[in-house]
Amino acid sequence: MQITEPNVTAETAKNLGLTAEEFEKIKGIMGRTPNFTELSIYSVMWSEHCSYKNSITLLKTLPREGERLLVEAGEENAGLVDIGDNLGCAFKIESHNHPSAIEPYQGAATGVGGIHRDIFTMGARPIASLNSLRFGNIDRKHTQHLVKGVVSGIGDYGNCFGVPVVGGEVYFNDCYNQNILVNAMSVGIVKAGETCSAIADGPGNPVLIVGSRTGKDGIHGATFASADLTEDSAEDLPAVQVGDPFQEKLLLEASLEAIQTGAVVGMQDMGAAGITCSTSEMSAKSGTGMIIHLDKVPTRQANMKPFEILLSESQERMLIVAKKGEEHLLFDVFEKWDLQCEEIGVVTDTGRLEYFENGEKIADVDAHSLVLGGGAPIYKRDSAVPKYLEKVNAFDIEKVEQPTDFIATAKKVFESPNIASKRWVYEQYDSMVRTNSMSTNQPSDAALVRVKGTEKALAVTTDCNSAYVYADPYKGAMIAVSEAARNITCSGGVPVAITNCLNFGNPYNPEVYYQFENAIKGMGDACRKFNTPVTGGNVSFYNQSVIDKVVEPVYPTPTIGMLGILDDHKNQMTLGFKAEGDLIFLLGEAQNDISSSEYLRVVHDVHHSPTPHFDLDEEFELQQKIQKLIVEKLVASVHDISDGGLFVNLVESAMVANHGFEINTDLNFRKDAYLFGEGQSRVVVTVKPWNEMTFLHFMEKHNIAHTQLGKVFGSKINIDDEDYGNVADWKHTFDTTLENKLENS
Repeated sequence: MQITEPNVTAETAKNLGLTAEEFEKIKGIMGRTPNFTELSIYSVMWSEHCSYKNSITLLKTLPREGERLLVEAGEENAGLVDIGDNLGCAFKIESHNHPSAIEPYQGAATGVGGIHRDIFTMGARPIASLNSLRFGNIDRKHTQHLVKGVVSGIGDYGNCFGVPVVGGEVYFNDCYNQNILVNAMSVGIVKAGETCSAIADGPGNPVLIVGSRTGKDGIHGATFASADLTEDSAEDLPAVQVGDPFQEKLLLEASLEAIQTGAVVGMQDMGAAGITCSTSEMSAKSGTGMIIHLDKVPTRQANMKPFEILLSESQERMLIVAKKGEEHLLFDVFEKWDLQCEEIGVVTDTGRLEYFENGEKIADVDAHSLVLGGGAPIYKRDSAVPKYLEKVNAFDIEKVEQPTDFIATAKKVFESPNIASKRWVYEQYDSMVRTNSMSTNQPSDAALVRVKGTEKALAVTTDCNSAYVYADPYKGAMIAVSEAARNITCSGGVPVAITNCLNFGNPYNPEVYYQFENAIKGMGDACRKFNTPVTGGNVSFYNQSVIDKVVEPVYPTPTIGMLGILDDHKNQMTLGFKAEGDLIFLLGEAQNDISSSEYLRVVHDVHHSPTPHFDLDEEFELQQKIQKLIVEKLVASVHDISDGGLFVNLVESAMVANHGFEINTDLNFRKDAYLFGEGQSRVVVTVKPWNEMTFLHFMEKHNIAHTQLGKVFGSKINIDDEDYGNVADWKHTFDTTLENKLENS
C-alpha cells in the first residue's frame, strides 16, 4: 500500500517548530527535500528539548569532570558517581513542566516515571526520589487545582512503583501562575560491572522494543516542551503522555534481570521523541545505523501513521540492542515478567536510520545529523541586561520601616505558603518504602538514605531560591549550589556532585538569555569551589505565559539536585533541638540585610531587591569547619539559615521535639534583619553545656565567627524577654496553613 503524506514546504517546517534556515540546512544534509516523516524526525530531534541548540555552548563551560565520576557528563542517561564499596550512584533531575501545566496529574506522573527509567536503564535500582515544584498564587483556584493534580500524580505513581519520595521543595509565586515547574529527581544504586550503556554496537545485532504498546499519546511532546505556553495550549492535550506505574515496576525488574543475562548490548528509555530519539542517539553514539520496521512495533490503535509511531512518547517502553544469537535469553526474561517484547529491526554499519512500513521505506536519515554534536544546529543568542534590574539596584533598606509588633510580623512570615509546612504535600508520598530513609522521625537539612550492606548513607537535596536568581542570576545561582552543599554538610555529608534542571523563559528573549548565561557562570564557579562537578541534567526553556499577548517569563529557576556521601551513617546530623539547657550558637556573620527575603515580600510587598549577602569563599570555609564539628561530635544539632531567616530556623528546630528557646538579638543590627534577613553562610548549632569550652576552643582555633544566641528552654519562645507563645501553637500554624488553603478550596 502506498503511504501518502502532506507536501513539505517551509511553512510545514515552521508549523513543526523549525526555522526557515533550519529547513534549508536539512535539505542540504539530505541533498533533497525531506518527506513529511523525515521532516517530523528532524523537528523533534532539533527541538530545544532534544538538541539543546540554544544552551549547549554555555553548558560546556560547566565543570564536567571529577575523580568520582564514572561516566562523562551527558554521555549516558544519567550521571554515575563512585561511592565506594564497589558501588555507583546514578542520579538525574528532569523537568515535565508544560505537560503538568496542561494536565497536572498525568504530566507529573509521567515525569516521575521517565526519570526513574533513566536510572534503571543504566542498570541501577532506584532507591529514592525527590522533586522541586513551583506554583502560582496559592489563593487562585487554578493554582489549587494544579497543586492537587501534580501532588496526586507524583504520589500515586511513586507509591505504586515502590520508590520513596525522600525530599523536595515547593514554592509559590505569581510568576508561575500559568506555567508551573515540575522537576523530578531519581537516585539509584548499581554494583560495579553491572552498568548498561545506551549504545548500538555490532552490525547485525537485533533491535528489540519492550514494554507498553505504542499509542498516540505524547506525539510531538518534545516540540510542545520547546514552545511558549499560551492560553490555547490546552488544545495540545494529546501531547501529554499517560503513565502506568505497575507496568513500569515490571519493566524495572525485567530490565535489571535482562542486564544480568549478558545478552544486552545497549538499552535506552523511550522518553522525549520516542523511537526516533532512542534509535538516533544509540546509533550516533556507536557510529552505526539501524533498519527499523515500524509495522512490527506493537500499537494500541489501528492504522497509526509512520510518523505517529516514530514520534509517540507512550510511556514504559525501552529500546534494546541484543547480542545476535542470544536474544532468546531476553525474550525469556520479558515473557517471565509478562511484558511484550518484539524484534523490530537490526543494527547496520551504514550510519543511517532506515524506517520501513510493510516493506516500503518511509524515511532514510543520517543518524549523526540528528543529534547534539552531530548535525543539530548550535546557537548563542543575544543577551541584554534586564530592565527590571534597575528596580533591584534602586532598593534602599533605609526606606523600609521596621515593624512595631514583631510577634505579629513573625506570624505573618511564618504563615507564608513558602515558609509553612508542606506536610499536606509530603504526607501523600510514601517515604518509608524500602526502609532506607533515615530522616523520617529525625529530620536533617538534606534527606539521608542508607546504602544497604554498607556503613554508608547518601545525602540528597534539591535547592533553588528563584527570587535570588531573579535579583542577580550570577550570585543567585551560586547561592543555589551553595545552599544545596550546605544542606548536605549540615546533615553530616560531604557534597560530591550535582545534576541540574535549568528552568528559564524563551532563549530568544535577550533578557532571558542574560539570566541563563549568568546563572550558568555562577553555577560553574560554585561547583568548582565545592568540587561538585555537573553530571548532567536538563534544560527547560520557554517557561513563560502569554496572557492577553503579554509575555511573562517565570523567574529563572536553575534547580540543583545534589548528591553527598556519609562514609559512616553514624555521622548523621539532625536539625532538632535535643535537650533543655543546650546552648544555641550562630555560626557565621550576622548582616544588616533583608534583601530578597520572604519577610520583605509578605510584610512590605517589596518584590525588587538585591540578593542577600553572600561570599563564596566565606561559605566554603564555614562548611569545611561544620564538617569537622560534626565528625568530632562537638554539636548536638545543626540547621542552616535560609528562607525566613533566623526566626524560622529556630522555630523549625524547636518544633521537632517541642523544645522551646530563649535568645537575645544583637542591638548592633536592625531587629528585622537579625530575625528575618536571609544573609547566607550562617548556621545555627546547639552545644551540650559540658562541651562548651571544647567547642569555643575549636571556634577560636579555626577563626570561625560565632555568637551565643541563648539556650534551649521550656516549651515557649522568648526573644529579647518577650513571650512569643508556645512552640506547639507555632507548630499548629506551621502544619495547617497550607493544608487549610487546599482542603477548603
